[in-house]
Amino acid sequence: MSRLVIDLLRPYRGWLTIVFVAMLIEIAVGLAAPWPLKLVIDDALGNHHLPHWLEWAHDYGFGKHTLGVALFAGVATLVIAVAGAIAGYIDNYYTTSVGQWVANDLRLRVYEHLHRLSLRYYDHARIGTLVSTITSDVATIQDFASSSTLDIVIDLLTIIFMVVLMFWLDWDFTLIAVAFTPVLLLFVFRFKRAVKDATRAVRVRQSEVLSIVQRGLSTIKITKAFGRQELELARLEAASHATVDAALRARRIKSLMSPLVSVVVAICTAIVLWKGTALIVAGTMTAGALTVYLAYLKRFFKPVKDLASMTSTIAQTTVALERIQTILSADEVIAERAGAIDPGRVRGAISFDRVSFGYETGEQILHEVSFEIQPGQVVGFVGPTGSGKSTLLSLLPRFYDPQLGRILIDGVDIADYRVSALRAQIGFVLQDTVLFPGTIRENIAYGRPDASEAEILAAAHVANADEFIARMPHGYDTLVGDHGDTLSGGQRQRIAIARAVVRNSPILVLDEPTAALDPQSEKLVIDALHRLMKGRTVLMIAHRLNTLVGADKIVVLRDGAVVEQGGYDELIAQGGVFAELSRIQQQTAPSQAADAA
Repeated sequence: MSRLVIDLLRPYRGWLTIVFVAMLIEIAVGLAAPWPLKLVIDDALGNHHLPHWLEWAHDYGFGKHTLGVALFAGVATLVIAVAGAIAGYIDNYYTTSVGQWVANDLRLRVYEHLHRLSLRYYDHARIGTLVSTITSDVATIQDFASSSTLDIVIDLLTIIFMVVLMFWLDWDFTLIAVAFTPVLLLFVFRFKRAVKDATRAVRVRQSEVLSIVQRGLSTIKITKAFGRQELELARLEAASHATVDAALRARRIKSLMSPLVSVVVAICTAIVLWKGTALIVAGTMTAGALTVYLAYLKRFFKPVKDLASMTSTIAQTTVALERIQTILSADEVIAERAGAIDPGRVRGAISFDRVSFGYETGEQILHEVSFEIQPGQVVGFVGPTGSGKSTLLSLLPRFYDPQLGRILIDGVDIADYRVSALRAQIGFVLQDTVLFPGTIRENIAYGRPDASEAEILAAAHVANADEFIARMPHGYDTLVGDHGDTLSGGQRQRIAIARAVVRNSPILVLDEPTAALDPQSEKLVIDALHRLMKGRTVLMIAHRLNTLVGADKIVVLRDGAVVEQGGYDELIAQGGVFAELSRIQQQTAPSQAADAA
């Protein structure tokens, strides 16, 4: 974590230098603040002239009398205040700037790393926890960098300079103050671990609340459809109560610090007051010296008390750094080999050579899958639910890497290609179309932001989307809303096809793109898909087997293994798994048609 903090602060060395100089000025101002009062008490009211080390001031108009010394004390107070104000403004502005930019850099760094991680990481990660980390935890670090870091440095330096001055003023008094300091520090470190553990528990509970809220709002239609609002509310209530309990437990621990530290400080101050008064009566100490010393004593224990109180803030920041470091240290990244190449535009020949894969160690979803696809072929993948069809096609763009075997495009292992260049060769039209908040134009051009207006319009025409887009209030500038919920399923699917057309990739992956559509929408989408597939290598998972009548090859999967390969008529004639699936589908088709009618 120390390396992470150093890496984040390194770009802002110049600003930190300015902050450090301003802090030194603030410390000097703080140390000088009580001295004008000492001058008034001991010199203006007593000696009627300034002490010997300030005799030079009498040459600048400050008379050797009570009012002259008092005037000098007043001017000194004003100068000290102005210098402190300027230094305070500078360090507050620049520390806030550093905090904001550190938070910005950290937020981008975490988000970039999350995008680099393979989908295997997200198979187990909780999205609510990740969102909490990238927002709340980063904000905690930002607050710490903007204020607490400066306060800690100032407090530590103030304690050092204050002890030196206090020893100079009265060493035996200072020994009293220093004797109490280890007691305070022991108390602070005793509670540090307890505060940290309590804070970590709070953050975990808060992440659970965020996860429940996020899941509940994203599935609001299903919740309303099944009338399960009370169940979702009960889940949130339980998590929220657990968060309250954890927060109160943490607060009980944190609340002990400030009162106990205050009692120790009061004991020390009482001893100094008692002994100081005795020394004044004995004539060995002036009232002004005692005033300065009491001011220093208060300022000495303030940073000690602040450091004790900051244990909670430090614990929160440590926990936030740990959670961020957990993400940044995740190494489930699709690695590129040294010397990985850009394939240019591939022809589209694909080969799976004895590929085996499982999401968990020791669990096999695919078993030695092998098949060949020639450039420009349309190949369908069918099989019972859970046979591994979607998993198989997720290996082609390296969303996951196979555990055994290899996948080749144009005779080259895809692991030898740069990941971004490989994925640029593949277009996707999936069953669950994802649209992003923004305009229809932006969604069509999502895969290729530099697409021209003419290319976007042409893609919409190919996808049979131009007609319904023209009827919209603002045409291509119409906002589609989050997830595209303002559009029908067929409209979303046609925009997805237009997106694939604009991308113009030589390989096309279709994952049951018509499974959830009504007959009219399905006809429009299939017509658009036929236009899109021309001149491309197509890998298509099909739910409706009759859509594969014209396919060059059909690969049949069962239990993660290839059990049949061939053309549509050939597989029907074999009377195997594909023929059985076709027979079952034909038997259910009349009843489905009747139900629809």
